[in-house]
Amino acid sequence: MSEGTMQRRAQREERDQRAKRRNRVLVCAAAVPVMLVAAGCSSDSGSGDSTDKAAKAAASASASPSPTVQAAAYGKLPEPCKAFSKKTLEDLVPKGKSGKEGKSDDISTRGSCSWNSLDNNGVKGSQFRWLNVSMLRFESDVTRGPADKLAAEYFEKQVQEAQAVEGAKGVKTEPVAGTGDQATAVHYDLKKKEGTFKQQTVVARVENVVVTLDYNGAGLAGDKTPSGSDMLKDAKKAAKEAVDAVSEANGKGGGKAGGSASKPSKSPSKSPSKSPSKSASKEASDEPSKSSSSPSKKPASKS
Repeated sequence: MSEGTMQRRAQREERDQRAKRRNRVLVCAAAVPVMLVAAGCSSDSGSGDSTDKAAKAAASASASPSPTVQAAAYGKLPEPCKAFSKKTLEDLVPKGKSGKEGKSDDISTRGSCSWNSLDNNGVKGSQFRWLNVSMLRFESDVTRGPADKLAAEYFEKQVQEAQAVEGAKGVKTEPVAGTGDQATAVHYDLKKKEGTFKQQTVVARVENVVVTLDYNGAGLAGDKTPSGSDMLKDAKKAAKEAVDAVSEANGKGGGKAGGSASKPSKSPSKSPSKSPSKSASKEASDEPSKSSSSPSKKPASKS
């Protein structure tokens, strides 16, 4: 083999070696983006999982339960005309006949009863008495609040209205102990052409029920004016009896008024958030109790 031939062969082998090395470099260079792409796909997949989990956690945190409110303690009212004992009626309205029950679209929510008594003493005149009891029961409402809170607001409203009767003279207000959760007595004189009427109003709240008792009397046709202090004492006694009747109607045994039973609110009624028929809460906020204005009207009609 000539020297020229050997030299060309050596050059050709060297070119082949360089070509092989170049191919290897290109293969490795091409492999790098593939690895990066694979790594990128893996990273995106993990990020997607994290995003899904975060979205689910946020959705779970934002989902809030339906609003609730504490159940009303008392679910019914007693028959208003049976709220007092026979003896109490004989003491307060001695010549009275059966009570006259007021109209109500839902007796479990609102009730009232009234009695008139006219004791005619001939030429000496006569003694007039009028007794009225009204009861309003509230249901808990998720938009307005728990029943006992609504009742407490109405209680304050009733007291204020009793203090603001037109023509009342010598208005006095005092707390009444041992009657429900809170009770207030308002008493005053109301002078009319028939005589001077002694008016006693006792407003009491027991849990989610407000009891308003009105009791007034006058000596007509020359008979003497009755004792306001005696009438107030009788009114307080009757109010406590009405409050006890509310507790007893709900299986509480009158213990709330007497202070010996356990707290009734621990035994809620079966329909905690049910709105009362035609909403007693709305009636109370829109229309005051008619009993607070009755004293100035009832006696005149019997003279």
